[in-house]
Amino acid sequence: MIEKVDKINLGTINTNNMRDLVLALNPRMYFTRVAVYQGNSTLFVKKINHHDLKEDVYPSFNDQADYRISVILKELEENDIEIKHIKVVIGRGGLIKPVESGVYRVNEAMIKDLRSADFGEDVVNLGGLLANGIANAIEGSEAYIADPVVVDELQDIARFTGNPALKRRSIFHALNHKISARKYAKIKYSEYENMNLIVAHLGGGISIGAHKKGRVIDANQAYDGDGPFAPIRSGSLPMGDVIRMCYSGKYSKDEMLKIQTGEGGLYSYFKTHSAFDVCQMRDAGDEKAEEVLSAMAYQISKYISSLYVCFDGETVDGIVITGGLAKDDKIVREIRNRVEVIAPVYVIPGAEVLGALSYYGQMILRGETEVKTYQ
Repeated sequence: MIEKVDKINLGTINTNNMRDLVLALNPRMYFTRVAVYQGNSTLFVKKINHHDLKEDVYPSFNDQADYRISVILKELEENDIEIKHIKVVIGRGGLIKPVESGVYRVNEAMIKDLRSADFGEDVVNLGGLLANGIANAIEGSEAYIADPVVVDELQDIARFTGNPALKRRSIFHALNHKISARKYAKIKYSEYENMNLIVAHLGGGISIGAHKKGRVIDANQAYDGDGPFAPIRSGSLPMGDVIRMCYSGKYSKDEMLKIQTGEGGLYSYFKTHSAFDVCQMRDAGDEKAEEVLSAMAYQISKYISSLYVCFDGETVDGIVITGGLAKDDKIVREIRNRVEVIAPVYVIPGAEVLGALSYYGQMILRGETEVKTYQ
């Protein structure tokens, strides 16, 4: 059984001041998605391309912040958005210290950790930095993030590895995981906190989590080397071979990190960051593209199946497949055929990051969510 779900309304918005606006930000490698919301209405949505992002001018993501902020503000003004009414600027959460699920105000401690990249460097780190810069430019506005990628609800047993010097960390697409799981619960007339779900986010990175009664008790460490390979990530690799590559003299540390994240996965085979390019190659009859995509779907299916044991014999109520690659019927079909014996498969295509951020932003305006402090 497979069912597609496109848009689910998570609730009716009734803000006290209907002129208050929420600005949502989702920075990606070469563009930033932005949207402005007023209550239930979407006033503005745009994918702002950053064609001028040259590595010699902007060698790190941090270096791009001021440039992206100025471009975003210019776009808002040119599209007649009254920025003085923007009260909430909310971005994707980045690689910071492990935190519990929820909404966080961007503060100096968070900015320091995002800029230092001590917990990892990724374009997602720009979410909080852009929100802060834009909020500082608008009087009466405040900056937030919600459900960052480091939301940590792992059960203790899931943290073990085969070496006491190394522990598994919680790094996954928490925002889209949580919002997709809540959408599924809503269409089943249930509560997320009452369900057992396996959620697979299929994007540039692939993260798969076991959601037990509202908590993600296990998930692959998607950012830097665990689970299935993805469009730009290598996933789990044979460790002995990786160690030998590190000491071969052919690669620097930075080159090895790029092999794992950024230039791994589908990119390593086809030299494109776009999974949809590879899907088009497959559809045009490219046998290599078909073989590699099938192998990726096979690995995704294996990891979904492995999480069944996390529920200690309890029934799994559903398997939710979401993210950009959930739009590809062939990949979804291959996964479904292998895992639907575990539970019904539901597809929520795309990663509704902006919609999820708006949902949290409206809750902030209504005072319906605790705003947590990052320390």
